[in-house]
Amino acid sequence: MKIKVRVAEKRITEKKIDTEFIRLDAFLKLVDAVQSGGHAKIVIQGGEVRVNGEICGQRGKKLRPGDTVEFEKAKYIVR
Repeated sequence: MKIKVRVAEKRITEKKIDTEFIRLDAFLKLVDAVQSGGHAKIVIQGGEVRVNGEICGQRGKKLRPGDTVEFEKAKYIVR
C-alpha cells in the first residue's frame, strides 16, 4: 500500500525596513504574523520562531536586511 503525503509549501513574504535593524518581536507584528507584542513574546519564548534557520528565543534579536524569519509555515525575508 502506498501512502501519499502532501507537504504544504512555505509562504514567502519580503518586508522592507527603513532602519538599520528591527527587533524580532516588532518584525513579527509588522508582517502581521502575530496579533500583539504579548503574542510575539509567547511564540518566541516557546521556540516557535526560527531566525536564519535556527530557533531563536530572544525577543530583542536584531534583524537586519537579508535575515530570514520562519513562523507557522511562513517565511519572511527582511529587505
